[in-house]
Amino acid sequence: MSVLLKALWGYRGFVLGSVQREFQSKYRNSLLGAAWNIINPLAMIVVYTVIFAQVMRAKLPGVDSTFAYSIYLCAGVLTWGLFVEVVGRGQTMFIDNANLLKKISFPRITLPIVVVLNAMLNFAIVFGLFMAFLVISGNFPGWVVLAALPVLALQIMLAVGLGMVLGVLNVFFRDVGQFFSIFLQFWFWLTPVVYPASILPESITPFIHMNPMTSVIGAYQAIFANQQWPDWTQLWPTAVLAAFLCLLGLHLFKKNAGEMVDEL
Repeated sequence: MSVLLKALWGYRGFVLGSVQREFQSKYRNSLLGAAWNIINPLAMIVVYTVIFAQVMRAKLPGVDSTFAYSIYLCAGVLTWGLFVEVVGRGQTMFIDNANLLKKISFPRITLPIVVVLNAMLNFAIVFGLFMAFLVISGNFPGWVVLAALPVLALQIMLAVGLGMVLGVLNVFFRDVGQFFSIFLQFWFWLTPVVYPASILPESITPFIHMNPMTSVIGAYQAIFANQQWPDWTQLWPTAVLAAFLCLLGLHLFKKNAGEMVDEL
């Protein structure tokens, strides 16, 4: 572990430079620049709020606020977007950096670090606005907001582990990326992001709770919509899965590193 940390520290310039270059290149020829990071998720939230607000407002148990559903929706949609970005970028990170992998010797573990930092930079912009909205509207959860930090760490761990596994598989089987893009659409609607799990039939509820993102999104919604501490016991299965995926991703990468370069 110490060797890994030393390698990462030694290549910190490479990591930070990669993040900076990608952020600048993304908006180089755009008139609105980084504002698109705000416009895209806000447009989604506005659409969902307009369509579902009146239907769902009375369906949120224990929440009585004018902005109840908007906060519930933001807590789910924004954090789900971060998860999707990390996993999506993770599954293509080896293919996208094929030239670097072939020509330059550097710690390959820096690639998921670059993916996470880029995603976190985009997320920080939008989530900062969300926090400002909570303060202005008088719905800031107070000290409970600190609970979002371990939940965020768990979410990143799950996304990185899954992204690394898919990234290795995608090098050898390019259909993996196409299939997972379709699977994500089903996964979104099978996760209580735009609806509370309490409105579902009891026969479906156990299957929804088998979804590892259900507990993660539910924790965020408990913090920001209900202003309550999340139920940590529900997050343990997801934490175990996240640790397993991270170890599996590292194992697959180490085992197939040489073959991956040839395949790329």
